[in-house]
Amino acid sequence: MSEEADTDAVFQALASATRRRMLDVLKSMPGASVNDVAKYFPMSRIGVMKHLLVLEQAGLVVSRKSGRIRQLYFNIVPLQAIHDRWTTEFGEFWATRTLDLKRRLEAGVVRESKPARKP
Repeated sequence: MSEEADTDAVFQALASATRRRMLDVLKSMPGASVNDVAKYFPMSRIGVMKHLLVLEQAGLVVSRKSGRIRQLYFNIVPLQAIHDRWTTEFGEFWATRTLDLKRRLEAGVVRESKPARKP
């Protein structure tokens, strides 16, 4: 999948409040089984599995088979990639501006801004 398609899949998976709550459960219970997760939701096990499949396809859930039990883990990497994509660009911009302002203030270069003159 392309980076854009991966990002779309993550946002689509997170669009559901139920799936976001499932991620919360997996975050607090790493290695939980489907049955462990299903205990927290008023739906069938099949319904829970469908939601987990969407999360897994988006890369937000990783599963590992241990005998007959499927252990589920929350994977933060796709969320971190989105966070980095959106915050790094803006963070660098404002960090540079803030540092410049700090230097100018320390050098006494900053003057009060004057109101614009009316024509």
